[in-house]
Amino acid sequence: MSDKTTLSCATCSAVWNKLGTTNCWSDPKSRPGQPGYCPSQREKEVIDDSFQKYLGDDADAKLARVAAIVEGLCYQPVPGSDAVNARWTRVEDTIALAKLMGYRKIGIGTCIGLLEETKRLADILTAQGFEPISVCCKAGSIDKLELDIDEKYKVRPGTFEPACNPIAQAKLLNQAGCDMNIIVGLCVGHDMLFAKYSEVPVTTLVVKDRVTGHNPAAVLYGQNFYYKRLQKQPVVVPDPDEL
Repeated sequence: MSDKTTLSCATCSAVWNKLGTTNCWSDPKSRPGQPGYCPSQREKEVIDDSFQKYLGDDADAKLARVAAIVEGLCYQPVPGSDAVNARWTRVEDTIALAKLMGYRKIGIGTCIGLLEETKRLADILTAQGFEPISVCCKAGSIDKLELDIDEKYKVRPGTFEPACNPIAQAKLLNQAGCDMNIIVGLCVGHDMLFAKYSEVPVTTLVVKDRVTGHNPAAVLYGQNFYYKRLQKQPVVVPDPDEL
């Protein structure tokens, strides 16, 4: 059991595996016992103050509500069962959110190693009615040695190797007037800087993992899939004015 002074919701996996639910997921009338490390009561002030920010009419409140709606739209009931089936990929979730938020110009901060994937994403976004704008991590082509690091830390020591420039990627997309930005395969740390300097909301579509084919969840379990229908069929969402 974790230290009861430390936030450790991951420990509740044991409760989930045993009961198929947790205290925070259950109906208040039939909840399992609340773990000692649970923040639901111990950090109630922070939780309640944060939730109040979703009840206003600013951009953050709208994003929270639309994200909750997209989560629901992703699932569909299984006839004759209380189970639900996920019908949308992350790409479809992202498209649906952008449509419901009224975004049009979508920036893509891409790794140079995923230019083909970024081109496919841009094609999908164009087909869905958006204006994609992409910036590569190596834009500017500045040698890594300019970062004052040793030659031995290059991928291929002794060769020219440009440094990533995620701050420039974010700033260029800011200049372009993007409504939201998507990260496609930026390195750990570079993705942090990109998100920090972006002036608009950022979501990650591809997380770089060179060993698992950019699917770090494979280390934990499963597989990932690709659906070509996204270049053929629009993702249908409710009228934003009706939300």
